[in-house]
Amino acid sequence: MSDGNKLAPCLMVQGTCSSAGKSMVVTALCRYFNKLGYKVAPFKSQNMSLNSVVTPEGDEIGTAQGVQAEAAGIEPHVDMNPILLKPEGHRKSQVVVLGAPIGRMSAVEYHRKKVELKPVIIESLERLRTNNDIVIIEGAGSPAEINLKAHDIVNMYVAGLADAAVLLVGDIDRGGVFASLVGTIELLTPEERERVAGFVINKFRGDPTLLSPGFDFLLERTGIPVLGVLPWLENLGLADEDSTGLEKRLYEQKKRQQTKSHHQAHLFIEVVRFPHLSNYDEFLLLEDQPNVTLSFVSDPEKSKNPDLLILPGSKSTISDLGWFLESGWKDVLEAYLAQEGRVLGICGGCQMLGRWIDDEAAYESDGDSIPGLGFLDLYTKFHQTKTTAKVEGSFLQDCFLGRAGSAFSGYEIHMGTPFETKSITEKSSYMKITTRNHQLVNVLDGAGEGRVFGTMIHGLLKDPEICSFLLKFLGGEVDEFKDRTQQTYDRLADSIASSLDGEALHRMVGIKGPLATD
Repeated sequence: MSDGNKLAPCLMVQGTCSSAGKSMVVTALCRYFNKLGYKVAPFKSQNMSLNSVVTPEGDEIGTAQGVQAEAAGIEPHVDMNPILLKPEGHRKSQVVVLGAPIGRMSAVEYHRKKVELKPVIIESLERLRTNNDIVIIEGAGSPAEINLKAHDIVNMYVAGLADAAVLLVGDIDRGGVFASLVGTIELLTPEERERVAGFVINKFRGDPTLLSPGFDFLLERTGIPVLGVLPWLENLGLADEDSTGLEKRLYEQKKRQQTKSHHQAHLFIEVVRFPHLSNYDEFLLLEDQPNVTLSFVSDPEKSKNPDLLILPGSKSTISDLGWFLESGWKDVLEAYLAQEGRVLGICGGCQMLGRWIDDEAAYESDGDSIPGLGFLDLYTKFHQTKTTAKVEGSFLQDCFLGRAGSAFSGYEIHMGTPFETKSITEKSSYMKITTRNHQLVNVLDGAGEGRVFGTMIHGLLKDPEICSFLLKFLGGEVDEFKDRTQQTYDRLADSIASSLDGEALHRMVGIKGPLATD
């Protein structure tokens, strides 16, 4: 097991492009080595994503590293993703370092900042290597992007820090996998090529033996072997890292919906797809329910009078509210409510449903202060300090999501707080937060007026009991909710075990196989 005096070996997963499957391969490797008995941790120095999770300490990291930590059987920690970029409007991103935002930066400003951030990366990686047996590192995009290599702090720079062998993953489903693998190697320096220990072909839907001529070509052309071919795995039900993952999920979702029986009790739920939509992974349980069709909708003209309309989280609340108004969504929303529709707002969506949003201090926008949609008696003021916390509490009154007295748990990620005004009282609120990051608090949440309800708490719909209550409240039939997460991690690990050269993998991290136990 881990030796505090020795740094753990690392294995790095890079890709020929974005969405080649790096995150999923790292998740699979974390579970694979965990099942062999090793203490394994994921690491990604810099992540760009609007999907994030809160660690037990109250720090914010990318969702992908949270998923990978769970697959490894450990709690997520900020060292697993020391830098998180959350894109906003006006070509800027919120820069989150060690779990807390340090400012909003353009690409040029951020590149200048990278020199100061390198020690953060080095120290986080060293701590992980000190406390674990193996660290699986994820790259970003492609290591061969000519315009980015000079400022690299996430691909070959990290491989060098960790002295890690690199697996290069190519996506065969999108086509051109052999060209992309060879092209990537051709654009690397000789020193970088030396680090690439093997190719992994990902998302194959056929007989891998048909690819043998390509394997021979790759070995002859580059001197690098193909370690194996990972199959396309249907319906994994895991959170996506970014909107590219959402596109693929929606495609698969359409195919599944064709097989669902649209009987009388079938429910239709729509989620407004804001330009800066965030944390949309919290709807996975609803998507998985056979009696539910859940759709992400951008064009208001394509809204089909659902049983529930959700205004989800947003990284740029004011910008996305402007888009909502300009695209005609407010007229659709008013007509929908006039036909007795129901609306649920979560975090940014909840803020939009209120009376006013104030960001004159420019913590999330360029200093805007605008009226909200006016459906809830809430007034939001953005603060310099970002709230990131795991929370627990109870419902004070019956609402869409639970009965009075029932418990809930979730997480907060927001800079604007609408539940601090004098008009918000325990009598008018529907929920009370009683613990934040395991500390006792007394914080009110949950606002409702008629068929409109809002909350600042993410993750409520990851709870099978709350999902079941909501669907019954909407008048639908509910099948038993099954948490398939652990089963999915095992499926991923099994795909590694059955598809890749295990001996080669073990050599790369200096092990011989399963950890011997007494």
